[in-house]
Amino acid sequence: MKPRTRILDAAMVVFRRQGFRRSSIEQAAEAAGLTRQALYHHFKSKEALFRAVIERLYENALAAEIASAEAAEKAGGNLADILIAEITARLARLIAPLQGSPHVEELFSEHLAQARDLYQKYAALQAGQLAAAIERACRKQRLVLAAGMSSRDLARCIEMAFHGTKSAYPAMQPADAFLRDLEIMVRTLVAGAVSPSPRKLSARPKPAKQSSRSKTGDRR
Repeated sequence: MKPRTRILDAAMVVFRRQGFRRSSIEQAAEAAGLTRQALYHHFKSKEALFRAVIERLYENALAAEIASAEAAEKAGGNLADILIAEITARLARLIAPLQGSPHVEELFSEHLAQARDLYQKYAALQAGQLAAAIERACRKQRLVLAAGMSSRDLARCIEMAFHGTKSAYPAMQPADAFLRDLEIMVRTLVAGAVSPSPRKLSARPKPAKQSSRSKTGDRR
């Protein structure tokens, strides 16, 4: 295992156990089996180490989101299924490393104070990923968006639903209830935002016409 990976793994354990404010660079070094000087070679402060931990969480979450979207598409899921799979995978990667920590709310709050730029960067990437998935699904499944709505508009609405649901569940806990309510929101949004394209509707086979003989009966 590379030293940086070992340090980040150890730091995640320390932050989960101690929270951000009560943790120290010495604790992270000890958990990683390194001296404080050795850890300082990689990270100059606790804040820099915390940012690196947060960035890795976001990177893993985005990778999981992309992979889940591809898997749901290959499995033939509808648009709502694909978007829910994406968001669920993203949140699982963000929540799971902090599961069971008594400092979850502090850590989520502190990450906005210490790494707001990272939050904004990955929020934009995640929104772009949702928009791309919407475009692919609409193209493959022959769906059209409501008048005046773009794929980015729908992605933005879904992200707003995420933040709205989060306001009812501090630190997204309990996770099961949070995800259940978020799924309801996403499915409701998608149901109102997309419909089959006219071409898809016109492609349905028309009922076979009855022959003139069958209409009049067999006159013998």
